[in-house]
Amino acid sequence: MILVLGSVRTEIADYLSTLIDIYTLLIVVHIVIQLLFSFGVRPPYSRATGAVLTFLRDVCEPFLRLFRRVIPQLGPIDFSPVVAILALEIFNNLVVRGVIHG
Repeated sequence: MILVLGSVRTEIADYLSTLIDIYTLLIVVHIVIQLLFSFGVRPPYSRATGAVLTFLRDVCEPFLRLFRRVIPQLGPIDFSPVVAILALEIFNNLVVRGVIHG
């Protein structure tokens, strides 16, 4: 019984860790696309491109908005994505790998 519970804890921790890694990757892709837009690079319009950009905005912006309320922009530079990624990694290291994984 204890072996089964330990295995379940490990699987949950691995799942959460993978989920955090994927979300971090989505934030990085969102940042790169926004950076390209700020340099004037615009992809030709297509429904697929619009769907991907809308998905990234809908997924990443609510989490980034939490940090944008606290961290002011320094001119054109927005440090909130960096702080958001650091917060995700700290949560991953302390809670997921430390507490849940054991």
